[in-house]
Amino acid sequence: MPIVAQSTETTDWVSRFADEVIEESERRAPGKPVVVASGLSPSGPIHLGNLREVMTPHLVADEIRRRGHQVRHLISWDDYDRYRKVPAGVPGVDESWAEHIGKPLTSVPAPKGSPHANWAEHFKAAMIESLAELGVEFDGISQTAQYTSGVYREQILHAIKHRGDIDAILDQYRTKKAPAKKQQQKPLDEAELEAAEGSGAAGEDDGSSASAGYFPYKPYCGNCEKDLTTVTSYDDGSTELTYACTACGFSETVRLSEFNRGKLVWKVDWPMRWAYEGVVFEPSGVDHSSPGSSFQVGGQIVGIFGGKQPIGPMYAFVGISGMAKMSSSKGGVPTPADALKIMEPQLLRWLYARRRPNQSFKVAFDQEIQRLYDEWDRLDAKVADGSVLPADAAAHSRAVRTAAGELPRTARPLPYRTLASVADITAGHEDQALRILSELDPEQPLTSLDEVRPRYDKAEAWINTHVPAEQRTIVRDEPDAELLKSLDEASLQSLRLLLDGLAEHWSLDGLTHLVYGVPKVQAGFPADATPKELPPEIKTAQRSFFALLYHLLVGRDTGPRLPTLLLAVGQERVRALLGE
Repeated sequence: MPIVAQSTETTDWVSRFADEVIEESERRAPGKPVVVASGLSPSGPIHLGNLREVMTPHLVADEIRRRGHQVRHLISWDDYDRYRKVPAGVPGVDESWAEHIGKPLTSVPAPKGSPHANWAEHFKAAMIESLAELGVEFDGISQTAQYTSGVYREQILHAIKHRGDIDAILDQYRTKKAPAKKQQQKPLDEAELEAAEGSGAAGEDDGSSASAGYFPYKPYCGNCEKDLTTVTSYDDGSTELTYACTACGFSETVRLSEFNRGKLVWKVDWPMRWAYEGVVFEPSGVDHSSPGSSFQVGGQIVGIFGGKQPIGPMYAFVGISGMAKMSSSKGGVPTPADALKIMEPQLLRWLYARRRPNQSFKVAFDQEIQRLYDEWDRLDAKVADGSVLPADAAAHSRAVRTAAGELPRTARPLPYRTLASVADITAGHEDQALRILSELDPEQPLTSLDEVRPRYDKAEAWINTHVPAEQRTIVRDEPDAELLKSLDEASLQSLRLLLDGLAEHWSLDGLTHLVYGVPKVQAGFPADATPKELPPEIKTAQRSFFALLYHLLVGRDTGPRLPTLLLAVGQERVRALLGE
């Protein structure tokens, strides 16, 4: 038996769940690996809301591994679910895919141009690649493979034998009126609405429509492959089942003890798998956790299969900020791959680790990503100097490493906003980017962009894909002679003070000190005077000075941080544009 190393991170939600799961696993299956589970339906792009379905059990499983226990994180690919609708905005897909509605996802063609065998494999592949980058270790289970190979045959026959008991459980909820919906305080954004569909559940009935009475099983038609079928008769002794397809009119009689072309309806399928796999921990979305929903009903149905309902927190929605600017937002929502193009895996892991499952949060694709990176870098510094709080240290640890080791990271993590500004100004010219970045800290000059990768590449991708063209930075080719001529003596003096100090202060810290110091010196204060020592009007003077510099350098009243912008433009060109 492994030694249980009790976590000291008592304020950490992951540790608390790990304690419960280890204890419960020992009660249910002593000496066996702990089993946690997630379910994903590759019915379209698997988005960042779905990622919470994976990250919540992953973080708990990883903590259990760190304590020396064996653990399996199962991801059930619900690829034998029916194809419900043609998702909008998927490249290589048109309205002709509507003819496949009702077929298993693995029987639907992949989008045009895809190298994958079918629809499900196409969308699974992108998620698998993202999970690898995020350091998520899992055992994938294809439900198509499970059902079509007959793995669940005994469970199917058992469910049909006890269909009356299942029907009675479901009937408790069918007779209840749905509670009145509360007025939303604010509308859900697109990612939250999409997340509300859940995994595998939306659009499936509970089997009650069969003409032969209640039947918790849906055959896929032997002619058109669709699940628009009705069981018309069943013999418990011989297991002979007759069904008719309402889509194509096909009908046949099969022996269910030998038939592998169908599946249990969702509200029976999910608890069957809990019992079959011995799942101890599996979270569920808010859509699965209301009275009469699949998680609640499954807690009763699982007993029919001799199992127990997993421990499972309800997890809240994941929202998105900056959706309108997204290239992938045409009818869809961003995926983990979209996020990993613009942020390092550590930051994305941290977003899921630092919030309890029942707390909602947003993944930033707009300017907010810069603030998030600043917050992350401050946390990194606190961890390094030992001033970090225990819960924050736990979230940081879960972000940067797993039980298998530390995730690859940027060797010199310069501020994301600085890297983004440099990528913006240099517009893909790597030699220029290296020149600017090497001047940020003259005492430790950068020798290669590889030192700031992959963070630099993520910042460059963000600038190129999520910052509107009108917000991009274009440095003037020629001085603004008209503006320079119109300046009063005070404005001209501020420019002279800046130009006089450029050579001496040519570094990121030096230029920061210089540009903030010019208005102070003009007002008769020392350049290093603190805000507490200055009158409020100094802030107004600084804003006016910054706006003047932006107009002279880039023709707008705002732009990237001025110290970065000055370094990017270069000393000689700055002097020319400021009219020296």
